[in-house]
Amino acid sequence: MRSSILNLDSYDSVDVRKVISKVPAVTLGFWIIKILATTLGETGGDAVSMSMNLGYLVSTAIFACLFIAAIRAQVSAKKFHPFLYWTTIIASTTVGTTLADFVDRSLGIGYTGGSTILFALLIGSLFVWYRSLGTIDVSSVSSPKSEFFYWLSITFSQTLGTALGDWTADTAGRGYLGGAVIFSGLLLIVMLAYFYTKISHTVLFWAAFILTRPLGAVVGDFLDKPVAKGGLELSRYSATAALLVLIVIGILLLPQRAARKAH
Repeated sequence: MRSSILNLDSYDSVDVRKVISKVPAVTLGFWIIKILATTLGETGGDAVSMSMNLGYLVSTAIFACLFIAAIRAQVSAKKFHPFLYWTTIIASTTVGTTLADFVDRSLGIGYTGGSTILFALLIGSLFVWYRSLGTIDVSSVSSPKSEFFYWLSITFSQTLGTALGDWTADTAGRGYLGGAVIFSGLLLIVMLAYFYTKISHTVLFWAAFILTRPLGAVVGDFLDKPVAKGGLELSRYSATAALLVLIVIGILLLPQRAARKAH
């Protein structure tokens, strides 16, 4: 496998069914770690942009560099590595946090405008992915091209989640706890649809994946925002450190295996 993320066609001649997926199987443990990671993305992003007073643009540049480095390592890997994968997820959710804040606040687009633009970009990414490879099933993520679309879609979903969480808590006036209840309820609906309907499991996966990000955003804001604004006003540094410890414990204790081969 070539290490360059831009070499998207190096596996086009390989039967994807014979290649093990480089992303984790979708299990309960996956969703637990995913929610912890998205919450860490909110507290960690705010810690750098706000507590360190670096601002959204500089913070986005820092996290973008870390994200690119993580993606290069992920693409270069020949098999699924749990810690590498979740490091890349955390990098994507932190850069998504500061990027969304920069677009929504610094550029003045607002939460509604930012959410709309990012949703369109996400749908466009998934559409082009499907048109290019014929599937957006995560079990098919084993070639540079599929990984490119996978991580591009994840980046858009992580950024969208921050904007959507802020829109729900602030613009819609539901507050952080109210937002957490809303997104938890939507995730419950997706779960019920998974078990009791014939809706595509791939579609439901992406719906759940997107919804976990705003859930993490409002939970993260609840932890570190001032009491006067409905938060607990915990230290962003200590909250981020605690979440990181929980993620490491989750990776070590919860089953971590590559997704099944595409059929």
